[in-house]
Amino acid sequence: MIAVIGAGAFGTALAVSLARNGPVVLWARDKDHVKEMQATRQNARRLPEITLPQAVTVSTDLACLADADIVLVSVPAQKLRAFLKSHGSKLAGKPVVACCKGMERGTGLRPTQVIAEHVGDAVPAILTGPSFAQDIAKGLPTALTLACADEPMGEHLQARLSTPNIRLYRTTDVTGAELGGALKNVIAIACGVAIGAGLGESARAALMTRGFAELVKVAETYGANADTLAGLSGFGDLVLTCTSEQSRNYRFGQSIGAGETFDTGLTVEGAATAQALEEIARDAGLDLPITHVVTGLVRGELNVRDAMDKLLQRPLKEE
Repeated sequence: MIAVIGAGAFGTALAVSLARNGPVVLWARDKDHVKEMQATRQNARRLPEITLPQAVTVSTDLACLADADIVLVSVPAQKLRAFLKSHGSKLAGKPVVACCKGMERGTGLRPTQVIAEHVGDAVPAILTGPSFAQDIAKGLPTALTLACADEPMGEHLQARLSTPNIRLYRTTDVTGAELGGALKNVIAIACGVAIGAGLGESARAALMTRGFAELVKVAETYGANADTLAGLSGFGDLVLTCTSEQSRNYRFGQSIGAGETFDTGLTVEGAATAQALEEIARDAGLDLPITHVVTGLVRGELNVRDAMDKLLQRPLKEE
């Protein structure tokens, strides 16, 4: 049996898709939310209009993890450590697949590193790539990256987690896959700002291209394979997140660019990741101009005009 921790939109969508292969337990901490889902067979709060298959059991009881041979953890990156500190012992000895994208503020750690710290004998993996929850839940075709340093376990997870509409590609470059998924959210905010402020499609294309260069620079600094960043978890995810209003990071950037308020109840991983990356870049001596201005915009230290001027007035150089 497969267990999915976290009944947000993405966790619910994965549970719906994986139920085509067999029984799935979907865990949520909010008892009222769970009762709603049990009664209506829908997650109206996070993924409306999608019916939960009968193969999905919704529960607040983490005892269900005892029967799970694979655990997918779909909680926000900034809340992952708190969950694992409280419940990591229940995941001991199991393959634990992170289904979140980001870098932890204060430590700069990636999801699999946080899992390794808190789950004894865990085999950490990451599921990442260009995907929206609605598409997955509706059964639309999606291709994702499954990254696991343990190659035999990666092959096992690839076989178990592939579904009729989700095609998984496997890699052992966990670092590259995680960094691609985390950093593209920062660039998506920048692209949203450009469109929200009326700076045009050409500006977005430039930000995506130069943003990709920042992704590769950071990944190589951490010893990742640059080819991984050219795949689904890097370039593929970057394209999707920077061009669609389904992306919360992109919409968040749009709201900044347009001078509008944004729903504070929605998780925007790129905002926290930008600030975590800013700290890392400073310590490592990395020049990440787009990340720098996104951090300034998120903190309210820069306005859009100042951010644009900072990028356009940089010294001319070879590409």
